[in-house]
Amino acid sequence: MTDNTPQHSLTLLGLGDMGAALARTWLAAGHRLTVWNRTAAKAGPLAAEGALVAASPAEAVAANGLVVVCLLDDASVGSALDGIDLTGKDVVNLTTGTPAEGRARAAWAEERGARFVDGGIMATPTMIGVPEAGGYVFYSGSRALFDTHRAVLEVPAGARFVGEDAGHAALHDVALLSAMWGMFAGISHAYALIEGEDIAPKDLAPLLSEWLGAMGFFVGNAAERLTSRDFTSGVVSNLAMQVVGSGTMLRTADEQGVSTELVSPYVDLLRRRLAADPAAHGGEDTVGALLLLKR
Repeated sequence: MTDNTPQHSLTLLGLGDMGAALARTWLAAGHRLTVWNRTAAKAGPLAAEGALVAASPAEAVAANGLVVVCLLDDASVGSALDGIDLTGKDVVNLTTGTPAEGRARAAWAEERGARFVDGGIMATPTMIGVPEAGGYVFYSGSRALFDTHRAVLEVPAGARFVGEDAGHAALHDVALLSAMWGMFAGISHAYALIEGEDIAPKDLAPLLSEWLGAMGFFVGNAAERLTSRDFTSGVVSNLAMQVVGSGTMLRTADEQGVSTELVSPYVDLLRRRLAADPAAHGGEDTVGALLLLKR
């Protein structure tokens, strides 16, 4: 924070691990911060660092035009802000939620005279205020609100605006987390396969990292094919080959006494795509199989 960086005033509702991390970065940057938490004791350490502690959500909201909310869930947001005058307020909701909850909360806020932006935090509390950690927040909703407060919002972590549909921040958040969980599942299955063998996990680790990095091309490949709907041009390892190869993977798991519950759903999806029309789909890239996921 340089001396010529303007100070801003804002309110933060919620002082859990993430909320407290956000609060400390704003305070360290010299911003005037009013905080509220349902468990008042959590505000004590922040008061010692310069935060103004409000006795109620209404008092906290009244203190500033910019109100950031980081609570347990959407229901907690509704409960905390119930009956409070939001006229003219800019509400930034960093509470984890679904796209539908983001859209509904945006409509709820706008009905009460507030501008609204929903956020999806792509960081752990320890990454907040640490630019080199690479954390950032997706924002969607009112572009005018985001543009007005972007400098403040970028203090804890990078800010990425992903559209005026208030549900898109949560959708981006969950899409990335879904890919992460799938990767974690595959890594877990890989380690389970060598459990009890004379192969040290620490020896497999660099091989896994290298291999997953090499397979990163699939991200861009899938995006291109889903855009063009061309699943057959330039295919290196087609769906029919992948389905045959999956048998070896499943048999190996059986030999090693490892459940296939983490990988079978994906294999089943590929088999369904192939079985639907072997002649039409056998030569495809595996990306086409994901069309079966859409209900």
